[in-house]
Amino acid sequence: MAPDHGRPPGTDGRTGLSDLLRTHRHAAGLTQAELASRAGVGVRTVRDLERGRSARPQRTTVDLLAGALGLAGPARAAFVAVARGTAPADPARTATEPPSPTAPPPGSPQPVGAGPPPTTHPGGSPIALPPPVELIGRERDVAELVELLTADHGQPVVSLVGLAGVGKTALALAVAHAVAARAPGGAAGVLVGEGSDAADVLSAAAAVFGAARPPDLAVRLAGRPALLLIDAVERAPDPVAEALHRLAGAVPTLRVLVTGRHPVGAPGERVWPVPPLDVPPPELDPADPDVLAGYPAVALFTTRLARVRREPPDPAELPALAALARRLGGLPLAIELMAARGRILDLNEMLDRYGDRVLDLATSPVRPPGSEWAAGGGATVTLRDAVAASYRLLAPDERAALRRLSAFRNRWSVELAEEMLADDADPEGTVAVDPVPLLDRLLQLGLLSVRGAGPFRFRLLDAVREFAAEQAIGAGEQCVVRRRHAEVFARLVARTAPELAGPQLASAVRRLDEATGDITAALAHAAVDDPSTALRLAVGLARWWRFRGRDVVGRQWLRRLLADPRTADADPGLRARAALGAARLAVEHGAAEQELPAARDAWAVLHRAGDVAGELEARTVLCALLVAIGGHDEARDQAAAVLALATRNGWLRDMAVAQNSLAWHDIRVGDLAGARRRLAAMDRLSAQAGERRLRILARANLAEVTRLEGRYADAVEQGRRVVAGLVELGDPGDRRRAVGTIGLALAQDGRPDEAAEVLAGLRTRAADDAVLGAEPPRGRPGESRFEDGICALIEANIALHRADRELAAEWFAAAAEAAVAGQDRRDTVEALVGLAATTRDAGVLDRLDRACRESGISLLPREIALLAAVRPGAALA
Repeated sequence: MAPDHGRPPGTDGRTGLSDLLRTHRHAAGLTQAELASRAGVGVRTVRDLERGRSARPQRTTVDLLAGALGLAGPARAAFVAVARGTAPADPARTATEPPSPTAPPPGSPQPVGAGPPPTTHPGGSPIALPPPVELIGRERDVAELVELLTADHGQPVVSLVGLAGVGKTALALAVAHAVAARAPGGAAGVLVGEGSDAADVLSAAAAVFGAARPPDLAVRLAGRPALLLIDAVERAPDPVAEALHRLAGAVPTLRVLVTGRHPVGAPGERVWPVPPLDVPPPELDPADPDVLAGYPAVALFTTRLARVRREPPDPAELPALAALARRLGGLPLAIELMAARGRILDLNEMLDRYGDRVLDLATSPVRPPGSEWAAGGGATVTLRDAVAASYRLLAPDERAALRRLSAFRNRWSVELAEEMLADDADPEGTVAVDPVPLLDRLLQLGLLSVRGAGPFRFRLLDAVREFAAEQAIGAGEQCVVRRRHAEVFARLVARTAPELAGPQLASAVRRLDEATGDITAALAHAAVDDPSTALRLAVGLARWWRFRGRDVVGRQWLRRLLADPRTADADPGLRARAALGAARLAVEHGAAEQELPAARDAWAVLHRAGDVAGELEARTVLCALLVAIGGHDEARDQAAAVLALATRNGWLRDMAVAQNSLAWHDIRVGDLAGARRRLAAMDRLSAQAGERRLRILARANLAEVTRLEGRYADAVEQGRRVVAGLVELGDPGDRRRAVGTIGLALAQDGRPDEAAEVLAGLRTRAADDAVLGAEPPRGRPGESRFEDGICALIEANIALHRADRELAAEWFAAAAEAAVAGQDRRDTVEALVGLAATTRDAGVLDRLDRACRESGISLLPREIALLAAVRPGAALA
């Protein structure tokens, strides 16, 4: 539909051929210039024929035009007859004759035109649409859009908006075919082309419903509901908007479904952003093909891959399949382009070759017949081109904002966007810049995805983020943008860190979990560009690293930043807290002795500064370090000092933590009643402070005291009550210890089958934690994990219950060897007691004596009784 502003109104100057030629041109999707080029005639010839200025063209011209229009059979005969003046024109009839299937020359552009000839829906409604394509993952969208377009008081215009290649046309065709069954007036489609005007759009809309002229459309539909699909409206948005306005007044029963890269702006328009397909999250185990196939992006990939190779992805390719779906951002066009490379490459090769340059994926310059209603038309289009087309729709300030937002690696919140978009003269964001209008604009253009209901629900499509990052590099902004990004997340972590030691722990951990990708990127950049910011960030993350079992990585970051000479002049209190963070993390993997001097220095700095909170933290860390290296008496003194200082200042949480530490010392010397009293006090103080996690830990430790008292059934019941709470909190270390208590109590209570189930679960959970990125507690080289020791103890007690003393001895020996540096050595003593009782080996008794002296652990009455048969009269301390 080319512009034709000199066209006389009405029928003045028209001939039967003029209307017929114009109708066929619309049906073929051609402008006047394109028809002239394809036919090999002058554009003026076409223009004059449509305006009625040339009433009797030469036969050669007629044949050329008929061939270029793809006319065949009765349609061609009728066209030639009208052109030669031997038959009357009936454009409403001849426009419905099927065109020739001959494809246009390769590379020929396919702009505006009507859909294919009408067929009839099984329900009796006429359809003038391309056939629907297979849709994956859009079932909910189809159902909701059909309801929206067929409801009695539904929207007159619904706009599907989104990035090129996101699947707008495919979704629209599926919806239109579904609506046709419920629309007595039928459904038809028009493909908009460059340079169309409102009259062109109206004429095409009339033609696809079999009306000769736009004014006849209302008569043709006769008040029956109908649906008009208008595709690619971004090619002529203003003319389409004008045409929709006129259609709304003239044909009120006509509903319109439009697709484009941005809304039309028509009255009563409902904007429906079309998001990419869901992709598997990074933490998902890709080993199960059925689980992967539940994600629409993966399902589409495998479906398209099956078109070019026979074999489905083998197990070795599944991780690459999940990674490719994520890298392609769930964008259907990108998925189809990548899957097509399966003719040559396997999935691992695709990931290696194209994983870092998805923007370079390109469509084929040769498209099959009927592909005009698809992204790219007949031209070669890269994914970069598709994003660039939407990027150019933005105003300069909107483009600059998008370049800043490209620094986000994962989902983000309105508040974080507000900080990223703050004025350069106001880096702290003290003057609010409302990002909502910008986010709404990006959403309407399909550049932004919104998923979920939490604060972290916004995300740029992956292709958009990468394109915008390229633009930031080209504009020389990358360093500034990434520095701002690091500062924004340093402030987020600083705001969140205090909540990691309070009643808001669970929500604080989730907040940091959601920002993991951005936190990692911010820390990596700041460590090079601005290590002082990186140090602030790492100090705030220490507790989160510990809670998520990332002790080794966290300690490495803190030590690296403390050693960086550029942080030497940082605030002494900040450096002291960094040293304490590294020490806290070191306890879990056998490096306590290395961190003890730095922790003592940190305590001195904080004590001199009068920082009570810092001093309490330092003494608590020192207590854990000293226990790990065998300094039990000093550790008890540190815990007592924490209790006294916290009590003077009325700090309930620190009082509860101190009571927990002192309870362990009571257990060490065999005072189980004293330990029970301290843990009860810890429970009470935690409740007063609103510390749910500390209450759960108090009860988990009470379950262990109950087991040590020999009340195994009660210990199982108590342990099971607290495990659910620890799972909910997501604390892997304390959860493993609580499960270990349950397993041991079951084995010692003579319930081997139940103990075996717990044992299997304990080992499985350790593997799951590793898959999720948690680092299990590790000792020095050659030492084993916590699970190795506790599992061996459970196995030993199961074997002992089954009267297999030889197997029990082997497991007790394994448990004794599996002592984990930095952990309570009570398990080691318990294993040596069991080994001595089963082997009656005097050498084992010597090892037990030595372990008790080094750890200060006193044997419990039941353990002394068990050893009496081995060495009568023994009184081990």
